[in-house]
Amino acid sequence: MTAKAVLFASLILLCLYFAVRWVVLERRGLRARSQGRWLPSGGHVAIGFVTNFLDMLGIGSFASTTSLFKFSRTVDDEDIPGTLNVGHTFPTLAEALISIALVTVDMKTLVTMIAAAVAGAYLGAGVVARWPKRKIQIGMGVLLFAAATIIAVRQLKLVPGGTAIGVDGAMLGLAVAGNFVLGALMTLGIGLFAPCMILISALGMNPKTAFPIMMGSCAFLMPVASLRFVGTGRYNLRAALGLTVGGVPAVLIAFRLVKELPPRAMQWLVVAVVIYTAIAMLRSASRSRAVTELESSRDLS
Repeated sequence: MTAKAVLFASLILLCLYFAVRWVVLERRGLRARSQGRWLPSGGHVAIGFVTNFLDMLGIGSFASTTSLFKFSRTVDDEDIPGTLNVGHTFPTLAEALISIALVTVDMKTLVTMIAAAVAGAYLGAGVVARWPKRKIQIGMGVLLFAAATIIAVRQLKLVPGGTAIGVDGAMLGLAVAGNFVLGALMTLGIGLFAPCMILISALGMNPKTAFPIMMGSCAFLMPVASLRFVGTGRYNLRAALGLTVGGVPAVLIAFRLVKELPPRAMQWLVVAVVIYTAIAMLRSASRSRAVTELESSRDLS
């Protein structure tokens, strides 16, 4: 088998395993938590369609999904990281299979960067799944500002790309270390796409090679991270299913139209929306702190 064939087979097997474990763990969780409805609403499906359509264009889905969840108030802030990872897993699998099949990239670079992202996500999910609501709000607020900055840097082309399809030696070490950190940040709800494209360009690689690297990294790391969120119940089932149901067809449609749609204007819109969401997250964290301090003062009195 070729290296690409092994990657395809591994991706499909991993996602089948995730699907089975998701059902098993969620059924246990539903009995334990006695939750009500589980079918996604039309709004959840619409969010999944729009954000994954943008994702296939290379804009990223996490920041835009976070913004829509925050605006619509359909997912509690502390459940957003888990919902993003669980709900976008299967659409990202479709993106990874398409990009790995079509874009030429050095397999050693691809495989090692994917492995690094998975390791980072596994460790990060274990930490984030135990964080309190206010800590998640602060973390997401700060990192959303960083995400907006990164997208703006991409738009302004401040980091020129190269022509290489892979790296070696010390440069490969930097690539692996960078993707490890990006994988860990994914579990806090910060998308890997935009920062990974900048990392690839900074290493002197062709920006096109970022697509199989970033999509492959996400497709492998998201099932690993998602199972930790599902196991702890730190996600919204209805919203995650909506992202999945709306996301997979959106990826396939975007793949057919990607050559005809200029995403630059949409990316500037995403920057503005992400900044607004970051401010909203930090304001929510500030209100949470004020409420906690008020309750503490009442208890003391």
